[in-house]
Amino acid sequence: MKLDRFINRPVLSTVISIVIVILGVLGLLSLPISQYPDIAPPTVSVSTTYQGANAQTVLNSVIAPLEEQINGVENMMYMTSTATNTGEARIDVYFKQGTDPDMAAVNVQKVPITKRRPPGIGLP
Repeated sequence: MKLDRFINRPVLSTVISIVIVILGVLGLLSLPISQYPDIAPPTVSVSTTYQGANAQTVLNSVIAPLEEQINGVENMMYMTSTATNTGEARIDVYFKQGTDPDMAAVNVQKVPITKRRPPGIGLP
């Protein structure tokens, strides 16, 4: 096909473009939801505070013991943690795709906190 045909007949190129867009929309609407991929893994966040502590103290006395105890929870992939100089700590636990987020939260909550906590640390 010559490209001159599309230049000389702009209505033809407009109709072909509209047909392609309509077919794309129909294809998107007919795609079953089960075909959509999971975008983000289930995540559980654990937050706590240690009033008056800097980030290094929070890391050593709060985050490290909690990570040791949370490590190994069923279907856990990995975890990340952050500590601030205002005494706040946050641990995000990521689970495998297909894990029920509610059961993952229950499994994290059931982890026994056996290590002694310094006074002033809020419960996670």
